[in-house]
Amino acid sequence: MTKAEQAANDLAAKRARLEAILKELRSVAIAFSGGVDSTFLVAEARRVLGRKNVLAITASSETYSRRELDEARELAKRLDIEQAVIETRELEIEHFRSNPPERCYYCKKELMGQILAIAKQRGLAAVCDGANADDAGQWRPGMRAAAELGVRSPLKEAGLAKDDIRTLSRQEGLPTWDRPSAACLASRFPYGHTITAEGLKRVAAAEDVLRGLGFTGFRVRDHGTVARIEVAPQDIAKVAVEHRERLVRDLKALGYAYVTVDLQGYRSGAMDEVLPQR
Repeated sequence: MTKAEQAANDLAAKRARLEAILKELRSVAIAFSGGVDSTFLVAEARRVLGRKNVLAITASSETYSRRELDEARELAKRLDIEQAVIETRELEIEHFRSNPPERCYYCKKELMGQILAIAKQRGLAAVCDGANADDAGQWRPGMRAAAELGVRSPLKEAGLAKDDIRTLSRQEGLPTWDRPSAACLASRFPYGHTITAEGLKRVAAAEDVLRGLGFTGFRVRDHGTVARIEVAPQDIAKVAVEHRERLVRDLKALGYAYVTVDLQGYRSGAMDEVLPQR
């Protein structure tokens, strides 16, 4: 057996495990952001359990852009999934707003608490999130909150990693298969930096500038007066030379005094690099 054949067999086995887990759950409410993982999970649940046994629940929040909410709504329609949109108010939670390293714990607890209440009201047997096998090795305090509340993570339980999910999503024709990883806008701020509605709007506007220039897979990290741009390493020269004047002008217009480019390039969880090794 070739390596490619073995890899295909391993992936098929993981997908079979996912199907078995979903059948065991019978009916599910799924936290649905419209990202790679939750979209694949919703699509698989729809296939395995049928439409009436799946509810996708999407949060409308100041920590996510309106564009992401609109995209999630369009995906739900495309996948023929029933969707509920709820409003979450993370900025009213002191332990979230003050932005400690455990910030995501409080956010997840707020979100999943609402989803659990809806699932109970609708008679759905389980609540699921889109955590995958790769998340187990990263700083994810939100996973602790999910575990405390009894939330299931079928992708992680089936051993499906991000690359697996992208491969299966591509095979199924899901438009999210190559979508860059996303995270809430609060992840753009250093721990200990108070998160405000104004700050979230500013960093979202800054990232819209990069998006408008055609970049994908990037972040603008907000260090108060400094905007630190992270793009893929191969795009650093383009940002620093080709688009330098435009980025300086537009980001300073948003209130940043200094505009910088991170020479290490974009990487998920860059703000976690200052945390002690865990």
